[in-house]
Amino acid sequence: MKSLNAKPSGAGALFFLAWVCVVSLQMPLVASAQPTVRGLPDFTELVEQVGPSVVNIRTLEKVRAPSQSGGMDDETQDLLRRFFGIPIPNVPNAPNSPRQAPRQGRTPVPEESQPRGVGSGFVLTSDGFIMTNAHVVDGADEVLVTLTDKREFKAKLIGADKRTDVAVVKIQATGLPAVKVGDVSRLKVGEWVMAIGSPFGLDNSVTAGIVSAKQRDTGDYLPFIQTDVAINPGNSGGPLINMRGEVIGINSQIYSRSGGFMGISFAIPMDEAMRVSEQLRSNGRVTRGRIGVQIEPVTKELAESIGLGKAQGALINRIEPGAPADKAGLEAGDVILKIDGKQIEKSADLPRLVGNTKPGTKSTLTVFRRGATKELSIVIAELEPEKVAKRSSETEEKPKATASTQGLGLVVTELTDAQKAEFKIKGGVRVESVQDQAARAGLREGDVILAIGNFEVTQMKEFEAAVAKIDKNAAVSVLFRRGELTRFALIRPLR
Repeated sequence: MKSLNAKPSGAGALFFLAWVCVVSLQMPLVASAQPTVRGLPDFTELVEQVGPSVVNIRTLEKVRAPSQSGGMDDETQDLLRRFFGIPIPNVPNAPNSPRQAPRQGRTPVPEESQPRGVGSGFVLTSDGFIMTNAHVVDGADEVLVTLTDKREFKAKLIGADKRTDVAVVKIQATGLPAVKVGDVSRLKVGEWVMAIGSPFGLDNSVTAGIVSAKQRDTGDYLPFIQTDVAINPGNSGGPLINMRGEVIGINSQIYSRSGGFMGISFAIPMDEAMRVSEQLRSNGRVTRGRIGVQIEPVTKELAESIGLGKAQGALINRIEPGAPADKAGLEAGDVILKIDGKQIEKSADLPRLVGNTKPGTKSTLTVFRRGATKELSIVIAELEPEKVAKRSSETEEKPKATASTQGLGLVVTELTDAQKAEFKIKGGVRVESVQDQAARAGLREGDVILAIGNFEVTQMKEFEAAVAKIDKNAAVSVLFRRGELTRFALIRPLR
């Protein structure tokens, strides 16, 4: 047997050398195919760069100092003196008998400022504008801003917007280190980010993590940035910073069952916050657009049943009478797909896009209605407080049932003129009773059917004609009105 250490000779030696050369040439290729190993990021430079721009915000509220009467008002003191002869403790010259001395007027009770809360913020401009959360300064009688060099300033509230939770305050200082605002559109899920703030009042605390998700819908006007950065009470209003040292969000909310950090934090995207801050600095308040519709998501099943194909857009289920949508000719059951060419992927996109449009702007809506798309011109109005919808009163006029559609599980009747006026609609048929498929679809007595399939229904003849055209073996969409809301239902065939 040959030793494993024996050297090859002759042709064997040549073969061995050739094999060594081939292996040597292939080794770099194999090594380059392996994933690159990266170390953890170093945040020290970011802290030195952005840290001086982060501020601590303390809020105070004025409360009445406790009086010398043990918290009793004048009437209580009078009652004790007159009926029980009880002297009032700690009150100079208090009478010891029921006899009441003439009242000379109440002595003013002094007010004292007491701590209310602690939050964070960051320098937006070098001349003293500071951005924070609206909930940090909400209800405060006094706002105090402390810089990293320990200088303290009394701040003036410029404006706060509760819908987006953004506020701007101003201090009398110049030459402050302002932050750099980053491009949120460049932010990627998995990217490292850092937060600086005052959790539990611990100034300039630094925490880090990654972006967990983008466009997280937790509010009407905000697609939040979700991170796993440790955020706790006191971090609110502080900056979320990318690895380029740019602020890309305002730390605003946490998901927690205990009140402390549980791995899920939310930040307001900086592009949204800047739009709000510009209005606050210019006008002290934020104006938003509105078109006067109530919407809901478009499900995959609904999209397929009405011929839309893809689940996209915002489905209108109610239009406010006299609102811009009403004047523009929008109808309940329409699916808004675009506004001024901007795609509406999900229903939450619509209020943000409309809200960011200046009131008075003439815009174009692309809508899907009964199997076809069309464009409507609309003038955006200014957002007003929501009106409470009035419940429809029961009508006294009871029409008789004149038709039954057994294949759908429905019994319907013509609408009376009084019912049309009550619902403010031009037509439809009223559901008198439901069973089987219709009941499972969620329809009920009193609903008004406005369309079936993609066929509009204004009277009984149109309803019967539409029913005759639909495929009884496939799910059919029914557009109906219930009270102030208009919705879709899917009636599926019995199996």
